[in-house]
Amino acid sequence: MIVSIVLIVFSVFLFGMATGTLWWMMHAWRTPENLEDTRFAEADGAERLSFSLLVPARHEQEVLAHTVDRLLTSRYRHYEVLVIVGHDDPGTTAVANELTARHPGRVRVVVDTHETKSKPKALNTALPHCRGDVVGVFDAEDQVHPDLLGHVDHAFRSADVAVVQGGVQLINFDSSWYSLRNCMEYFFWFRSRLHLHARHGFIPLGGNTVFVRSEVLRDAGGWDPDCLAEDCDLGVRLSCRGARVVVAYDAELVTREETPDSLYGLLKQRTRWNQGFLQVYRKREWTGLPARQQRLLARWTLGNPFLQAAAGVVIPIGIALALLAEIPVAAAMITFVPLLPALLTVAFEAVGLHDFGVQYGMRVRPRHYVKLIAGSPLYQLVLSAAAMRAVWRETRGQHGWELTRHVGAHIQEIPNKG
Repeated sequence: MIVSIVLIVFSVFLFGMATGTLWWMMHAWRTPENLEDTRFAEADGAERLSFSLLVPARHEQEVLAHTVDRLLTSRYRHYEVLVIVGHDDPGTTAVANELTARHPGRVRVVVDTHETKSKPKALNTALPHCRGDVVGVFDAEDQVHPDLLGHVDHAFRSADVAVVQGGVQLINFDSSWYSLRNCMEYFFWFRSRLHLHARHGFIPLGGNTVFVRSEVLRDAGGWDPDCLAEDCDLGVRLSCRGARVVVAYDAELVTREETPDSLYGLLKQRTRWNQGFLQVYRKREWTGLPARQQRLLARWTLGNPFLQAAAGVVIPIGIALALLAEIPVAAAMITFVPLLPALLTVAFEAVGLHDFGVQYGMRVRPRHYVKLIAGSPLYQLVLSAAAMRAVWRETRGQHGWELTRHVGAHIQEIPNKG
């Protein structure tokens, strides 16, 4: 009897997780209006705002020059690029100084002298040097479209908002078995889920291609230097202040990135993100959100690492009990209930993969659908392992920044508009 009850509880828990995942994935495609709202509106060509673009770079000498060169192809006129390097990183500093020498009026180097390095500390170091009306953040491996700033300028003016979150897309979907699922994860997150968050007034901002009005950012005190998910933390604090956010995903204008170059790199990256979400949850600033629905969404989102870690424990136990224990037929049948939303999610992912291929002009072959479906259980296992590792590190007070290595696997020519 006790075993049956445990199995039923496990099944309800997993059913809830799978159903919630499917619900947010489908947000952008529920109505034609939702899908249309995910895109940038057509820019009017006016340039009313100036931009300070921050590029924190640590041990990124392999990809930094390409990223800054892409930023410098922007058709927008009023912007500056601030490359932030560590005082103990001569390789990246040399590349940054060379870029400054080639573009003295456009690129500046800011040196982060903190003994312990992290992305938020680097960003805070550069904030006092920003001259623009808007501060934008990019990662050192980003491929940025030349027309992006013009559309962001228009989005700020047309909607009178404090933050514009642009789309980010991992692009090298054929590099490894997990890169395909990693790319699709980004596709659904930036194309769909962040729009749901923005609509409800609670949004954990993405780590780059995010633009904040300078006065809003300074009033908020910049980034939390000790948070491992400084982007999420900033989004939560601005949401609590009632800041309006626009999210826009346009396949032609997204910032392109690469997946982690190893499975261990993916595990470390997701550990950092999960642990950062747990830190933001623990700070409890989200409890200041005015609406109950917002607080529930915040609790679900920020506490998700707990749920993923629990799933990593629950699923093996549930399988073992179902196989080894003698349980009533009815209870055994209930254990299969979570498979329904899980199968629907995989089916929806397959449709999304087709859409991804069409939007990015990539040929999606039958083997990619097989990899997407067959790789799902193992990929979820990796995510659960990262969540468990994050919970373990957080309980032990281990807050060191684990850097993700970039090798430029996503670099390719992007056709320009016009």
